[in-house]
Amino acid sequence: MRVSIAAVGRMKAGPERELVARYLERAAGGGRPLALTGFGVIELTESRSSSSASRKSDEANALGAALPEGVIVALDERGKSISSQALAKQVERWRDDGRPAVSFVIGGADGLDPRFVADADLVLSFSPMVWPHQLVRIMLAEQLYRVTTILSGHPYHRGE
Repeated sequence: MRVSIAAVGRMKAGPERELVARYLERAAGGGRPLALTGFGVIELTESRSSSSASRKSDEANALGAALPEGVIVALDERGKSISSQALAKQVERWRDDGRPAVSFVIGGADGLDPRFVADADLVLSFSPMVWPHQLVRIMLAEQLYRVTTILSGHPYHRGE
């Protein structure tokens, strides 16, 4: 199953981008024996529409066109908070169910279109607070690496 992060907006070169790349590289290495592949980032340009609603709608359309067929996980502060273990189990279930891909989606500055969120297979929240998108991307990449370590029994994850 291909795993990817889709983000509205481009991350500039620098330590944040390097950290995302490092975690995704680790996830790719750990994911191969687990039949988890890809671990790439799809970056989409932010809409230049004049209103927030139309920007979100434009971005949702672009996301829909760019994402592979499969599971959509929307990141939203109103989403469900789950443990790393629960995320690993969910990814494992999707893989075992034969889902071809899972895309974790980070919206633009205005967030994700409500219709896009409503259509997602899972809506996740890292916190009820709003985080800068660069940090969300880093935290998500780390969690994807953590998923591979949990599923492989690697000692990186020391939680319950």
